[in-house]
Amino acid sequence: MKTSIATVSISGGFAEKLTAIADAGFDGIEIFEQDFIASDFTPAEVGEMVRDHGLTITLFQPFRDFEGLPEPLRSRAFARAARKFDLMNQLGTDLVLVCSSVHPEAIGGIDRMAQDFRDLGDLAASHGVRVGFEALAWGRHVNDHRDAWEVVRRADHPHVGLILDSFHTLGRKIDPDTIRRIPGDKIFFVQLADAPAIDMDLLYWSRHFRNMPGEGDLDVTGFMRAVTATGYAGPLSLEIFNDQFRAGVPRLVATDGHRSLISLMDTVRRTEPSLTVDLPAFPAAAPVERIEFLEFATASADAPALDALLAATGFTQSGTHVSRPVTLWRQGGINILVNTDAEGFARTSYVAHGTTVSEVGLMVPDARAAHARALALLAQDHAPPARPNELEIPAIRGVGGSMIRLLDSGSELARIWEVDFRTTRSGAGAGLTGIDHLGQTMAYDEMLSWALYYTSIFGAAKAPMVDVADPDGLVRSQAVQSGGLRVTLNGAEARRTLAGRFVEDTFGASVQHIAFATPDIFATAAELASRGFPVLEIGANYYEDIAARFGLDPAHVARMQAANVLYDEDAGGQFFQLYSASRPDGLFFEIVQRQGHYQGYGAANAPFRIAAQKRSTRPSGMPRA
Repeated sequence: MKTSIATVSISGGFAEKLTAIADAGFDGIEIFEQDFIASDFTPAEVGEMVRDHGLTITLFQPFRDFEGLPEPLRSRAFARAARKFDLMNQLGTDLVLVCSSVHPEAIGGIDRMAQDFRDLGDLAASHGVRVGFEALAWGRHVNDHRDAWEVVRRADHPHVGLILDSFHTLGRKIDPDTIRRIPGDKIFFVQLADAPAIDMDLLYWSRHFRNMPGEGDLDVTGFMRAVTATGYAGPLSLEIFNDQFRAGVPRLVATDGHRSLISLMDTVRRTEPSLTVDLPAFPAAAPVERIEFLEFATASADAPALDALLAATGFTQSGTHVSRPVTLWRQGGINILVNTDAEGFARTSYVAHGTTVSEVGLMVPDARAAHARALALLAQDHAPPARPNELEIPAIRGVGGSMIRLLDSGSELARIWEVDFRTTRSGAGAGLTGIDHLGQTMAYDEMLSWALYYTSIFGAAKAPMVDVADPDGLVRSQAVQSGGLRVTLNGAEARRTLAGRFVEDTFGASVQHIAFATPDIFATAAELASRGFPVLEIGANYYEDIAARFGLDPAHVARMQAANVLYDEDAGGQFFQLYSASRPDGLFFEIVQRQGHYQGYGAANAPFRIAAQKRSTRPSGMPRA
């Protein structure tokens, strides 16, 4: 599979873009004319720079407002084309993108446009280059790939072909299966982009909201299944116009782009096995069975405060590691590790972030297969050396530089608690049975990246993105779920929000809150109260509101208020929540009870929880909000 990305898709100077694109594993670039013009390099120097990075220039673009022009505009368009073809010869590329005209004087007519392209094909042949015609979704006379193909078909020239762009097809809701009728050898180039489902002007939507395949809501898989069915064997290229990406770190955006192409074509071959996809074999995504453990990295001086919180939450110290200063805390099916090692990964995590969740252990059907898939999808391998008599547990880097360990019940990795730990019996606990979900906080411009990470590697499904109102700004939140792994990704834009402060104060630590599951939240609340659990107090106004909003029994509401329990419901069932007060570093616990088939995370309660957290942490003497 040959991969490419348009230089306009990522930020930085031209040389910086080339380095990021090459390091991410792409084969080539689409060079935007403005990137070339803005540089101080000659065309020959640009071509040499590209080749020195191990890349090719797969496409030069754009050439605008060509077809259907009356004289003298038509002659001027051909003169412009001749200059561009000369420039392409100097750059060392042989394909130019001609996008359908939006010129106010352009004249319609398939045959007229076909003749224009036939003549352009002759000019291109004299320069040893090819021409690709693309239907812009907002083109004046051609805005559908079917019409663009008819122009190319009637032009009937070996140097004239079709360029397809998933956004222009899917954004206009054109059936991608119509592509299957086009001969693959007449498709000269394929550009890919996804986008969130937003009802807005097509041009503005395209110029600001495109994203990587798999990050949006368009059926890019269906599009590529149709393209692959034609026998097309040319480059797959990303053309992403996105304000967020233009301000992002080039290396990260480029890596996400390459990952998205690998994931897309893996999905294509698995959803339509009869298609031939040029992609190395690697295991399919499999749902995560459960979160097997969480490990906190901390220091000896800070561990007592964390231990006290765990004890108040009903956990019992139930073991120690055989060779490291790691204690095991247990309750129900939950395993929490507290690591005070003065060296190694845990120490590095603590120095970088303070007390933090440094490792997440996932139980999967096949740990080695999950690890192989993750590496194929460009996850960063993490293999700290195991000490004698310890298990070698495969791992990859996760959010905020944390580590994801991969375990399974069908290999020696299932014996982690027997081999790596000396365990004792745990106590009765407070009724917690498992980890319901993790809340991971990050800068907003990293959200799409981490959503793609979970969906591509673990096959997670995405819930719609929601806006959470913090008194000091908005936080964007999106939940992803793969089997027993649920994660809410919370993107902070404003630094004064609770999420923004956490990202800033912890230098990008990942897990801001851990949600534990219980089958009886009121029994759990009573037990936690007896243990001194630092419950987050919720104001009376909240309970008056939910009583009216949901028509709840007053006695039931009073019981919730007495325990500081929050409530939500949907068509599938009910949801109860209880929070701890935040630690000084911003970390907090959540206790949840799901009844029926409730699928959400209590998003409607988030503004009230955040307001309560801010009230509970305001400096002494500050007025109430």
